[in-house]
Amino acid sequence: MGRLDELDLTRRLKRSEQDERLAAGGRRLAQLRLALGGRLDGSGRLGPGLAVVMEGWDASGKGGAIKRIVAPIDNRHVRIASYAAPTDDELRHHYLLRFASAVPGLGGFTIFDRSWYGRVLVERVEGLASEDRWRRAYDEIAGAERSLAAEGTIIVKFWMHISAEEQLRRFQRRERDPLKAWKITEEDWRNREKRPEYVEAVEEMLVRTDLHEAPWILVEAESKRYARVRVLESLIDQIERGCAARGFALPDPIDAKESTV
Repeated sequence: MGRLDELDLTRRLKRSEQDERLAAGGRRLAQLRLALGGRLDGSGRLGPGLAVVMEGWDASGKGGAIKRIVAPIDNRHVRIASYAAPTDDELRHHYLLRFASAVPGLGGFTIFDRSWYGRVLVERVEGLASEDRWRRAYDEIAGAERSLAAEGTIIVKFWMHISAEEQLRRFQRRERDPLKAWKITEEDWRNREKRPEYVEAVEEMLVRTDLHEAPWILVEAESKRYARVRVLESLIDQIERGCAARGFALPDPIDAKESTV
C-alpha cells in the first residue's frame, strides 16, 4: 500500500464554499505575489523565487488548478512554462537543461506545467530512457532542487490524484465535447492502459524525491472544486512557511473590504 492509496478521494466542497475560499485565497495570493516581487510597499525589496511544479494523472485537473492560481495575479507577474515531448535538439542535451531558463530568480514566479519529473515517469514507463538513466535521475533531481532551495527558491510540488474510474469518465466527457476533444489523444489511452506501471513509478518518485526542502503535496482531485481550493490554500501555506524560514517578512492578510481582487 502506497501513499496514493491513503488519499481520501471522497472529499467534496459545495460550490458556495469553493467560491468563498477561492476568493479569500486569491486575495491573499495576490498580496503575497506583490510582496515577493517588491511591489506591495514600493520598497523594491525582492523576496524568494517561487517555483510551482504541477504533476498528476492525465485529466486530473492540473490546468483548472493553474487557472485558479493565476486568476488573481497580474499576468506580468507570473510565468507558466508548459512542456511536451522534448525536441530533437533538446534530446542532444542533459534533460534538466530544457527547464533551466524558466527557473525563477529572486522575486520571480514560475508554474511548471509538467516538469523534469517526466524522466522518472513517462520516460521510465514508456522506455524512452534507459533504466540506468532514469534511476540516476532521482539523485540528480534531488540535488538540483536542494541547490535551488539553498539559494532561496521556494519549491512547491503538487501531484493531482484521481481514480482510474474518474479518469475514464473525464476522458469520455472530453471526447464528447467538441471544444475539448483535442485534449484526448491515442497516447492518452495507451498511457491509461499502463496505469499499474505508472502507479509504481509515482510511488517510487514520491519516496525518492519528497524532500524537506521541496516536499510533495498530494491533492485529492476526484472533486475539481475540492482540488482547486486545496491547491490554492496549500500554495499560500508553503509561501508563508518558506518566507518565514528565509527571514522574509510578509504583511498580514488584507481584509476583504480593503481589496477589490
